[in-house]
Amino acid sequence: MSEAAPLLSVDGLVVHYGVIRALAGVSLRVEEGQCVALIGANGAGKTTTLRAVSGLVRPTEGSIRFRGEELVGLPPHAIVGRGLAQAPEGRGIFLNLTVQENLDLGAYLRADADGVERDRERAYDLFPILRERRSQVSGTLSGGEQQMLAVARALMSRPTLLVLDEPSLGLAPQVVERIFQVLRDVNRDGVSLLLVEQNAHKALQIADRAYVLETGAIVMEGTGKALLASPEVRKAYLGE
Repeated sequence: MSEAAPLLSVDGLVVHYGVIRALAGVSLRVEEGQCVALIGANGAGKTTTLRAVSGLVRPTEGSIRFRGEELVGLPPHAIVGRGLAQAPEGRGIFLNLTVQENLDLGAYLRADADGVERDRERAYDLFPILRERRSQVSGTLSGGEQQMLAVARALMSRPTLLVLDEPSLGLAPQVVERIFQVLRDVNRDGVSLLLVEQNAHKALQIADRAYVLETGAIVMEGTGKALLASPEVRKAYLGE
């Protein structure tokens, strides 16, 4: 019996920005139900990998398959419609809209009004501060609240795979704890995660599998636990 295909398979991904080669043949897998982390220094190509997966950057070479279907060449909204949503670096929320309007925009491809309402309530349960702020213009939220909103908005499309780019960047420790707890809960509920995170320790703690990216290439991979114990990783990314 043949093995089930991975939820996401990225093979030989090459991306150029003009003459600069940002990715040099990146390959990775996300299995159904997994949390997969991508760690590496600034400029290693982590965000470019996620942007390619989400359809925001067109690869020069390589394949990106989601549930067996090729994504390369599809526009971002079509990729969201297939069940892959991204909470981007820098949050990317609509600052002039309210919290609730941002959440509703996250569900713009959905036609099930009752389901959208249930998911909005679920978002408020995950991040109770957003319920308190639901009528507030998003530009007036704190950085932590904006990040919570970015994650909640991505979940409103009801993704099978949630892609997150630096969810803890610049946030207070207690906010980081809350966001990572939500990611654990969401993953436990069956949403697969692909996570780029500067806080390598936090990322590897929750990751089933992880990849280390250096100058556009994967240089190491393994379970989150194995990479957390690796002397090379501890020295390079955990400050030891």
